Amino acid sequence: MKIFIDSGNTDEIREACALGLVDGVTTNPSLVAKSGKPFRQLLDEILAIVDGPISAEVISTHAEGILKEGRELAGIHHNIVVKVPLIPEGLKAVRIFSQEGIKTNVTLCFSAPQALLSAKAGATYISPFVGRLDDISAPGMNLIEDIRTIYDNYAIETQILTASARSPMHFMEAAKIGSDVITAPFSVLMQLLSHPLTDIGLKKFLDDWEKTKK
Repeated sequence: MKIFIDSGNTDEIREACALGLVDGVTTNPSLVAKSGKPFRQLLDEILAIVDGPISAEVISTHAEGILKEGRELAGIHHNIVVKVPLIPEGLKAVRIFSQEGIKTNVTLCFSAPQALLSAKAGATYISPFVGRLDDISAPGMNLIEDIRTIYDNYAIETQILTASARSPMHFMEAAKIGSDVITAPFSVLMQLLSHPLTDIGLKKFLDDWEKTKK
């Protein structure tokens, strides 16, 4: 399973890359705004850090505008993946992007039928938002299971990108189900590395080593 970091913070991205955790990056308008940097500047900085897929989201809601924005984004670098909202106008654009060889990440997916239709349109990635489903008491990981089953039934090549992951449990379940990718914030990636027994064991080793010096 590939791991993307969901962040617009270049310090976080750089640290996660140094740990060997990052295969790609996902961004969205909220993360860009939080960074305090112009969108193009932020993209250029991320591209200089990560050699992998970088999802950059359009803000248009009509196919013509999505196509214009997406082509401009894709022209920046071959690693740019155009992030498109899962709306009818979005899928119109995704179909054309697919014909033009432009990679897409269809975002804000909350149902298996949406995921199937996005794949039919030619999406490179589908991003089901598991955390937001959990927020309304609908088990988000069940959606990943459903999409995996449907895609496997028909050998669909669209990659499942588990999004809105908020805990190590989301990460573990995504890996068990067979999600192609998961994207998570830096804080969740750091939680994956942490275990109290690791800390206890390391302390004991170091304490015992100090005894050898006496």
